[in-house]
Amino acid sequence: MHKDRKKYTLIVVEDNAGDFFLLQDYLDEMILAPEIIHVASFKELDSFFATNSKEIDIVLLDLSLPDKKGEELIKDTLEIVGTTPTVVLTGYPDFSFAVKSLALGISDYLLKDDLNAATLYKSIIYNIERNKNLVKLKESEHRYSDLFHLSPQPMWVYNLDNYQFLDVNLAAIDHYGYTTEEFQTMLVTDIECDSFEKDLISNEIFVNFEEVYRHRKKNGEIIYVSIQSNTIPYKEKEAKVVLVNDITESIKHLKAIEEQNKRLMKIAWTQSHVVRAPLARIMGLVNLISDEGISIEEKLEMLSHVLDSANELDEIIREIVKQSKLILP
Repeated sequence: MHKDRKKYTLIVVEDNAGDFFLLQDYLDEMILAPEIIHVASFKELDSFFATNSKEIDIVLLDLSLPDKKGEELIKDTLEIVGTTPTVVLTGYPDFSFAVKSLALGISDYLLKDDLNAATLYKSIIYNIERNKNLVKLKESEHRYSDLFHLSPQPMWVYNLDNYQFLDVNLAAIDHYGYTTEEFQTMLVTDIECDSFEKDLISNEIFVNFEEVYRHRKKNGEIIYVSIQSNTIPYKEKEAKVVLVNDITESIKHLKAIEEQNKRLMKIAWTQSHVVRAPLARIMGLVNLISDEGISIEEKLEMLSHVLDSANELDEIIREIVKQSKLILP
């Protein structure tokens, strides 16, 4: 028979020598060189994990030991073995207790009377591989949890059915001023303002923002925020995760630019219309003065008009400079 050549390290927790040797035979039949660590009590199991850093692939646990048994044994064992998969072996068929054991966190529940080499091997391989995937999933969930809670931008998750906050990150707590406990008693609508006076600002300002809302902080301050969101399942609820970008300062800056543009347009209009009038008069008078057929007296009078137009042009230029200084930072 072909044997599994992978290296497996197993702990067999069994106080009955006959049952242990039978399990050992089953393992040797299916696995080429299993490393089997035998302990006969919960105390020995606890001592092993307390004093060894050896990586264990799986624990085979007899449900009735001299110093502990049943549900208490399962709970205490799972506490000390950590993420190591644990398969319960018992000689007493009890379906309701088997279901309860699985709910407590054991990987499998096997009856000794139904056991053979193939079923034991199949359970071991299945639960080792499944546990690897579960560990990877938990690690992935932990990484995503860190990304959420340690994000520098405010984020939260809320229930789509009732808009209740389900979770908030540290940035949201810091930015909005509410504690975690306060958020958990609130709805998303509690921080949203009743009306968003978008008409106070030209639409061009919001071209780069997909969803813009007004939010109210705990201290009453009103802020403009850009929202990005996505629907996710969260603890068996349909929820939405939200990323918040406070764009209040950006909007203030854009409003200032908009006001500046209005002033610039006014200056441009002044340059193109108001300046032209005295300039046109000066150019016309200069042409007349250069006419040799006009008397000295007429030329002097024209020079007086040129001076008046020049003074008028000077005042206009001074006003343009004044308006320009108001625009420049």
